[in-house]
Order: sequence, then C-alpha cells, then structure tokens
Amino acid sequence: MTSRIRHTTIDSADAYGLAGFWSQVLGLPVHEDDEPGDEEVLIEGAGLLFVTVPEAKTVKNRVHLDLQPQDRTRDEEVERLLALGATLVDDRRAPDGRGWAVLSDPEGNEFCVELGPAERTAG
Repeated sequence: MTSRIRHTTIDSADAYGLAGFWSQVLGLPVHEDDEPGDEEVLIEGAGLLFVTVPEAKTVKNRVHLDLQPQDRTRDEEVERLLALGATLVDDRRAPDGRGWAVLSDPEGNEFCVELGPAERTAG
C-alpha cells in the first residue's frame, strides 16, 4: 500500500478569508458547507485546506505553490493577483521574458507565478 496526498494544509489567521483569496486566484469555490468563522475551510477542487491557528507566520515557507496561468500571460496574471490583494515579494522575471515572480498572499504565504504554456513554447 502507498499513501496519497489528500490535502495541502495552509495555516492561517482567518481560514475563510484566506480561502476566499485563493478561491479567486484559482477560480474554484470554497466547499459549500464552509462559512465565515469556520476554523477549517476547503477548496476541494484544488485540495487546499485552510486551518485557523493562533500563531502568526514568522518565517519563509518551506513548501510553496507554483502557479501557471492558463489563459493569460505570466505578467497579466501577476497584475491580476496583485489586484486581488497579493504582494510582490521578489521579481525574478528576466529581460529575455523568462523567469518568475514571487508573491505572497494576504497572510504572507509565498507563492510563485511562472510562465504560461504558450509563453513556454514561444521563441
């Protein structure tokens, strides 16, 4: 027998609020049974489980998500995510168009935005 990953769990100060941000990022709904104030909130289609914890985030993530936009460019996706409340942490985009951007969600969890499929095959 082997194991499989059921969820990727993300600690948060406000599970429902942070799940709402990621719901917009991914275009996937939070689970229909989850409500504001719940201590656990699931985005089932992504396998992301947000759990309210008392401790604040204090150090760099040891695990992070890498996003690949599907219907827009990397730079367009970065702008969209910034408008949703993300923060640019480290801009690793190169002059030749390659590279990625490191952002953080509203609670400071880092994630990366990579080139989309069409950008990877161009050039």
